[in-house]
Amino acid sequence: MSPIKTGLLFLISIIIFTSLAVAGEPHVIDFRWPNLYPEGMTWDPSAQHFVVGSLNHRTILSVSDAGVVETLISDPTLPENVTVLGLTVDSTKKRLLVCLHSFSPLPPFNALAAYDLRTRRRLFLSLLPSDPDFPVSSTRRGRDVANDVAVDFKGNAYVTNSIGNFIWKVNEDGEASIFSKAPAFTRYPNAMDENDPFNDCGLNGITYVSNGYLLVVQSNTGKMFKVDADDGKARVVLLNRDMVMPDGIAMRRDGVVLVVSSQKLWFLKSDDGWSEGVVYDKTDIDEEGFATSVVVGAEERAYVLYGHVMEGITGKGRVKFEIVEVRSDKESEDEHVWIFVLLGLGFAYFLFWRFQMKQLVQNLDKKIN
Repeated sequence: MSPIKTGLLFLISIIIFTSLAVAGEPHVIDFRWPNLYPEGMTWDPSAQHFVVGSLNHRTILSVSDAGVVETLISDPTLPENVTVLGLTVDSTKKRLLVCLHSFSPLPPFNALAAYDLRTRRRLFLSLLPSDPDFPVSSTRRGRDVANDVAVDFKGNAYVTNSIGNFIWKVNEDGEASIFSKAPAFTRYPNAMDENDPFNDCGLNGITYVSNGYLLVVQSNTGKMFKVDADDGKARVVLLNRDMVMPDGIAMRRDGVVLVVSSQKLWFLKSDDGWSEGVVYDKTDIDEEGFATSVVVGAEERAYVLYGHVMEGITGKGRVKFEIVEVRSDKESEDEHVWIFVLLGLGFAYFLFWRFQMKQLVQNLDKKIN
């Protein structure tokens, strides 16, 4: 093959490769399990699979990137009809931490369970205490809700109480206590319609940041809080816009925070350690799927869970659920710009190489003649 043809083939290969990278469709995972209605989801980086709970079963499932479902944990010793809400993987201790709650009219039950991911044996079941100062009669539902959980590097778990608007802490040995009742959690007005079924849903998604603090979203105010993981002190993160009914939260390695609601996925970043932040992009998602959880999966991709929870609450039956990759349009545009820059550089390199080859051929011709 001539040098010119080799160079052309090289350039065409670059164009094809980059075109495929741009044209790739978001990853969609369909999985099936009768009446599962998962509200919570986490990603296990060691096993490279998703983990989901259920509104209706005392079962925790793993879901592969191809939609293969397996029973990870089945715990019949838990109270009947208990709901599995938020989950997280404690990669340091090789544990799965699970929020458990029983909805009315069942007797009140809020707990954090820990399971060994190697043996799948339950390590502890910690009942979460009610706040003696919290006026139970002040809310419609009048009961605590252990909603979501995050874990630090020492094995301490932090659990949000969506009705009580406080955070529990459960240490590595399963000892539970009320960790933070920061005044900031009750300082801001409810932004939701009083007839909305989730009007009293306060603190919700929570994630631990390696610098020693937690980021927590509050559904009925649209606020996000930065909470000190040592003393529980909290302050609102000043954002350029409030979010509407934020639910799940996750953080990428590059520091970008992802917040999901049933309608949108927001992309946030901060330059000052989350005293302030910017919502720099938002992506519409399928409202019917009623997304409640977002995780960062393989290759730092953002995935939301379409657990159809509202349908599950109304008592309908369903078998099929979805985990869907969601991308930022703004980040995709930036990637496209870089691709064209690389193509331009590749083309410039090809022209320079072609010029050099032409000069070489001319010099050889002169020597021969």
